[in-house]
Amino acid sequence: MTSHSPLSLDLAVESFPFAKPFRISGHVFTDAALVVVTLSDGEHIGRGEASGVYYLNDDVATMSAGIESVRDAVSAGITRAELQSLLPANGARNAIDAALWELEARRSGVPVWELAGLPEPRPLLTTFTLGADDPDVMAQGALDYAQARALKLKLTGDLEVDIARVQAVRAARPECWMGVDANQGFEIGDLDRLVAALVAADVKLLEQPLARGREADLTGYQCPIPIAADESVLTLADVDGLVGRFDVVNIKLDKCGGLTEGLAMARRARELGLGVMVGNMVSTSLAMAPAFILGQLCDIVDLDGPIFLAADREPSIEYTDGNAWCGEAIWGRAGA
Repeated sequence: MTSHSPLSLDLAVESFPFAKPFRISGHVFTDAALVVVTLSDGEHIGRGEASGVYYLNDDVATMSAGIESVRDAVSAGITRAELQSLLPANGARNAIDAALWELEARRSGVPVWELAGLPEPRPLLTTFTLGADDPDVMAQGALDYAQARALKLKLTGDLEVDIARVQAVRAARPECWMGVDANQGFEIGDLDRLVAALVAADVKLLEQPLARGREADLTGYQCPIPIAADESVLTLADVDGLVGRFDVVNIKLDKCGGLTEGLAMARRARELGLGVMVGNMVSTSLAMAPAFILGQLCDIVDLDGPIFLAADREPSIEYTDGNAWCGEAIWGRAGA
């Protein structure tokens, strides 16, 4: 845990344009607006990046204000545990938390994965995401992801079109693992028809079909496909309430406020018999690297955020044969 010694805090706001617009249920993205925190003790630095959570109105302005609100406390020296109570779970806390992890790794000479009590990282099979579009466009997109061995399709809640999307992508890539992300687009009455089509297309995961706040509608719903909670699970406090309604927890570091909380969520989900997934908000490889550490504990990995950018940071995450690899040169290296 980072010691109590004075730190300087640098806050930068950056924007990375998308290669092309990306559509999900109720939202179209054209760029990734980010905050980057750099902490220094005069000899070592630690960095953290966050893009916030659009549906919680956690944007660059909000994150920047949150970081500034704790500048004095952070500059005086702070531990990750103390940070947990200084800021709510949001992008601001995620950025500072990541910076503290890397700072500790560089001070101690121990890489982040080892500090987190994990075995040496391995490459992770990642999903490649298809934004919601016309079925034939999504099918072509699936073909364009030639190396992908796992695909995630964004749906919009337009049942007939969504079913056509699933069928078109499955026809294009019959060999791939497939999941769908509804981004809260459906109501409980839609699910029987949707699920029947998903089963017919050999879809392996249904993510966040209902709106946050409607979790109780899933109580007792018998689904042959695992249902993952995304918007319905923000922090550790939400995990226990998923039992009996969801099968998988999708942890995103901007939602939960950092790797510290994300690790605790993954371990609690395991105790409850839930599957664990790591996801991402679209951002650069600097944000993927802490999530890659969390991904070592996960059953399903979605770390494709940088592929939507016109240009990523260097060094950057590597995608090979459908796997993601984040080396320590990106973030989290010991003693650098």
